[in-house]
Amino acid sequence: MGDAILLAHGSGGRLGHDLVEKKFLPFLANPMLDRLDDSAIFEACGRLSFTTDSYVVSPIFFPGGDIGKLAVCGTVNDLSMSGAKPAYLSLSLIIEEGFSLDELDRIVQSIKASAEEAEVMIVTGDTKVVNQGQADKLFINTSGIGIISEGINISGANAKPGDEVILSGTIGDHGIAIMSQREGLRFSVPVESDCAPLNKLVAQMLEASRKIHCLRDPTRGGLATTLNEFARQSNVGIIIEEDRIPVAEGVRAACELLGFDPMYVANEGKLVAAVQSDDADRILTKMKEDSHGRNAAIIGRITNEHAGKVVMKTKLGSSRIVDMLSGELLPRIC
Repeated sequence: MGDAILLAHGSGGRLGHDLVEKKFLPFLANPMLDRLDDSAIFEACGRLSFTTDSYVVSPIFFPGGDIGKLAVCGTVNDLSMSGAKPAYLSLSLIIEEGFSLDELDRIVQSIKASAEEAEVMIVTGDTKVVNQGQADKLFINTSGIGIISEGINISGANAKPGDEVILSGTIGDHGIAIMSQREGLRFSVPVESDCAPLNKLVAQMLEASRKIHCLRDPTRGGLATTLNEFARQSNVGIIIEEDRIPVAEGVRAACELLGFDPMYVANEGKLVAAVQSDDADRILTKMKEDSHGRNAAIIGRITNEHAGKVVMKTKLGSSRIVDMLSGELLPRIC
């Protein structure tokens, strides 16, 4: 096979089959994928959640992860935010001619490790190769299916006045990790991406209470954009308190240096929830038992006032409107 991707690897012929059999199946094999049919066949019951996403992050390797880990975690998390238990993923790769097979091995092994951590199966996939210069190394598309249990009804449109707003941990880690790697920046306190699957954290939250009204992972656009989405979808106001929002020391320093507001910087391993107030402490306690929720905090509440808007109470005692992100703060962040 040589040590690099050739256009012929995407032709559907012998080299394409060799790529699948030597580079993917040894890591991702399972009874459904091993059939190598054009679609996966499986049994399911109850309500299903289905999502798809594409990943074009640059660079493809970064502190705390890589494009393969990001693709699995991103899709798992999108399913989890509906309250679903992720079950099956598809995996499609668009590879640039000349891409290193050693780097492909690293990414497939990362995909395998992330899928195992999330306890999901990759059951179907596809590979295409494009001419050198017509892509940037590697793009990945993943789709996922999850199963939603009875009694779960989670949507960005379900926030209710009186709900508490819970954030699962520090914000801005992923965006600053990508920026520092891309620009060759070094900080006294290392910054790593928070990229992680959140399905087990969500399962623990639902074990504590079914009174979870909204869930979302604040990726592009950051926490500020996600809260504005809740406010607009549910036609409610949201009040948050600046001093309750956890930000890691390295991220805070980097944002001050670069002129960024951590409220708008992307995350890939955090969630924000609107939950009924009488169960908020119970949910928070359960979240803190999980490694991905150790720094969880109640950061605000839902109100009848200023419907469709998010207001922050600052550390100085003043209030300001927190609007949705306008434009692109950090392109190709996921």
